[in-house]
Amino acid sequence: MTHVVAREAGGSRLDRFLAGKAGVSRAELQRWIEAGRVMVNGVVQGASARLKEGDRVEARPMERAPTKARADAEVEVDVVHVDDEVVVVMKPAGLVVHPAAGHAGGTLVNGLLALGLFRRLDLADDRPGIVHRLDKGTSGVMVVARTPAAREKLKAQFAAHTIEREYEALVVGEAREATHATLHGRNPHDRVRFSSRVKAGKRAVTHVRVIEGLAGATHVACNLETGRTHQIRVHLSESGTPVLGDPLYGKPPKDPRVRAVGETLGHQALHARVLGFVHPGTGAVMRFEVTAPEDFAAALHGLRG
Repeated sequence: MTHVVAREAGGSRLDRFLAGKAGVSRAELQRWIEAGRVMVNGVVQGASARLKEGDRVEARPMERAPTKARADAEVEVDVVHVDDEVVVVMKPAGLVVHPAAGHAGGTLVNGLLALGLFRRLDLADDRPGIVHRLDKGTSGVMVVARTPAAREKLKAQFAAHTIEREYEALVVGEAREATHATLHGRNPHDRVRFSSRVKAGKRAVTHVRVIEGLAGATHVACNLETGRTHQIRVHLSESGTPVLGDPLYGKPPKDPRVRAVGETLGHQALHARVLGFVHPGTGAVMRFEVTAPEDFAAALHGLRG
């Protein structure tokens, strides 16, 4: 396949430019590039090469590599919406999104494979269709791409921070309405954790709104401008109101009643309630709102009591 770079595409990375033209993922394109099958003006280039207007990009596609993930019909998937390009699901707390070290199976991806919800698989990794993630202990709405082309378009929206995302959380203590705009990076003393108290990192912005004050706790909504790993959990914890039940950024509350509610819940009280995006095929604005699961509602009821 041959493409000439138009003026508006000048300055684009080679892999991003060709992903949009070829209708495959950047991971698959990386295989082509590493095999020397992509050239710019007759010269083999790397994935990060910057293109200029008028450049001639040539690619010789390879046979698609199959995903390493395997179908698992025992994983129950709550499908909220499905069409030719995307599937929207409600992920329960306790379910890992995709296979990784320590979780070879039993993930959301394994369940989606069993349902046959991927139209084309061309990824040689374990996360076909995944464009964003929720932590294992977090419930909520997620979108998964069914095709490589849809995956790249959705990833671009997440990278541009144009996705609408609202979470609700139960936090320990009295939270206040605030906007947290910080740096975000790995904790230099604990590589499993993240922190805003770093000298260098990515920009992270969370808007916190109080929904309801509770005895020893607060019910809050969190709107994301950016979606960094553990972002909400870090911002709430470092502002003095950690998410109830958070095993990584929280600690047992002093209030015995609040502590008992968190122990009964058994995971962080964080739920991705709203997800909005532009459909990668039709261009229509899609918005999904999923109510919190029963255990979250029970915890909220217990804190009200």
